[in-house]
Amino acid sequence: MPTTLNTVIEPEVLTGHTDVICSTSIERIVTGRNAALTQIEALIHQLEDISAITSSIGGRVARDWAMKQDFRCGCWLMEKAETAMPVITRNLDRDIWRDLMKRSGMLSLMDAQARDQWYRNLEGNDIPAISKTNILSTFEQLHQSKNEVFERGVINVFKSLSWDYKSNHPCKFGKKIIVNSLVSYNQWGFTLNHNYRRDQLADLERMLFLLEGKAIPDNRSDLTARLYEHIRANPQMAKVYEDEYFSIKYFMKGSAHLTFKKPGLLDKMNDIVAKHFPGMLASRL
Repeated sequence: MPTTLNTVIEPEVLTGHTDVICSTSIERIVTGRNAALTQIEALIHQLEDISAITSSIGGRVARDWAMKQDFRCGCWLMEKAETAMPVITRNLDRDIWRDLMKRSGMLSLMDAQARDQWYRNLEGNDIPAISKTNILSTFEQLHQSKNEVFERGVINVFKSLSWDYKSNHPCKFGKKIIVNSLVSYNQWGFTLNHNYRRDQLADLERMLFLLEGKAIPDNRSDLTARLYEHIRANPQMAKVYEDEYFSIKYFMKGSAHLTFKKPGLLDKMNDIVAKHFPGMLASRL
């Protein structure tokens, strides 16, 4: 039977009611956001009134107060309310959406590509306003698609494997997989590359944690951080890295052999591959 994420992890994602996200109520978020924007707008109008007074007696206006040695600090409070408030509102809503996403647990289900798309969407000018309705509908949709999001991450890692290596089976994750361009080597020794391979390695570890029902490690202590420190400690000699999930052997040409240590988790990933490519995996004997 194919593995379903519901049997492994249930993040704190809203399901169409007014529960909390990490003990923070939706009502308090929306009320606080609206109160803050009301006070900000009132402050801008106050500054406009003060500017009218100071300019009438030969003084500077609020916009000039943000000047220092002819350098504009860029404070939106110094702009007209009709110009400033849309920008301030978007910036505040962007921060709240980012925090809600982190608290919900959904980010832990996303691979690097999906997370990057989420953050790019947040940087746009048409992000949904923070409201009870928008929060509930957004996280309801995310909750309903969480299995699909997680499985897409597994498939993206699988599809990234090069079939030039015999160890990389075109129909499943084998006990050992080989990846290119994970490390570099020069006269000073090995270094871990800062590229998409590093993201994929972190994605792979994250998937195994989720499939085993464990909390995702902070990115400061994930597999890529630990491998980086392992290489940095002895760049000339330390060519094999070991932890509870992987044995990683890397080579001067930049490739690395990743051996999975937990066959049960490997089977769960292959269940996902079989679900997405049923014609390729008629039998895995």
